[in-house]
Amino acid sequence: MPAAKKPTTRRRATPTQPEPAKCPDCDGKGETRETVRVGARKGRLTDNHQTALCLTCWGTGHVTD
Repeated sequence: MPAAKKPTTRRRATPTQPEPAKCPDCDGKGETRETVRVGARKGRLTDNHQTALCLTCWGTGHVTD
């Protein structure tokens, strides 16, 4: 007498969550980049850049609610 087969269970497909939208201010990078200005009166632009945390998404790169 052959052994009884165990019934197989179907695996449910896990729903995938949609990718959060990218932050419009930093384009999903989490940082903003600005050119450094020098001089009190004219504010000349230099070749140097300064990066800072994006204040809209707090560095996550995704739109916050």
